Amino acid sequence: MDDIVIVITGDAPLDGRALAAIPPDGIVIAADGALDHALAAGLVPAALVGDLDSVSAAGLAWAEQHATVDRHAPDKDHTDTELALATAAALNPARVVLVAGGGDRLDHTFAALGALGHPWMTSVPVLEAWWGPQHMVVLHGPGRTRLTTEIGSTISLLALHGACQGVTIEGVRWPLLDADLGAVVGLGVSNETTTERVEVSLTAGVLTIFTNDHLVDGRPSIADASTLAATEAT
Repeated sequence: MDDIVIVITGDAPLDGRALAAIPPDGIVIAADGALDHALAAGLVPAALVGDLDSVSAAGLAWAEQHATVDRHAPDKDHTDTELALATAAALNPARVVLVAGGGDRLDHTFAALGALGHPWMTSVPVLEAWWGPQHMVVLHGPGRTRLTTEIGSTISLLALHGACQGVTIEGVRWPLLDADLGAVVGLGVSNETTTERVEVSLTAGVLTIFTNDHLVDGRPSIADASTLAATEAT
C-alpha cells in the first residue's frame, strides 16, 4: 500500500515543526491521551488505541462518534504506543511516522522510540519519528536510506536498540564504512553533512538517525526505501 500512517503519542502538545511535516493525507492513529493533543492540533484521528486511562472524557466521546476505538485492558504487556504502532503496521503502509510533543518521562520516551525497533515494524519501508522538534529516521538492517539535507547540517547515528553491524554513511565530514556501533555509543554522534544527499546503510541491527536543520521545502525528504531495498538485494 501507499498509505502513510501517523501515530500520535505522548502527554504534551505537539511541536509546530513536527506538525508542519505531517503529510495532509496521512491516516492518523492516536495512542490513548494523545488523542486530545491531536485534536488540539487540528488533526482528525481515524483510530484511538490503548487502555484509555488518560484520554479526556470529551476526547473519548469524540472518538466514539468519529473514529474506531480499540480499547485494551489496563493490565497489558505492551504500552499504548506499541499497540498503536502495531495497529499502524497491520495496515501495511509505505511509511509510519511517530509524533510526540515530548514530555518529561524518560522511561516513556525510551519505550516509545524503542517500539520502532520491534520486529513487527520491519514490514514498514520507511519509519520516522518526531519527538518535540527532533526528527529521527529508524532503519532496520539490512537496509539503506537517503536523506535530502542542507550542507552543514548535523546528523547523528545511534544504536538505541542494541549493537549495529556494517554501518556506512556517505556525504558527511566523517564517513563510516562498514563500521560496528555498540549500543548507545558516541562514534556516530554529531557528524556534519557535506552534500545535499546523504546515504546511510547497515547490514544488521536497528539504527536511529537523528537529523537537524535539514528540512527541504518545509519537510524532510526520504528516498523510497522499498526501491533501495530492491537495489540492495541485487
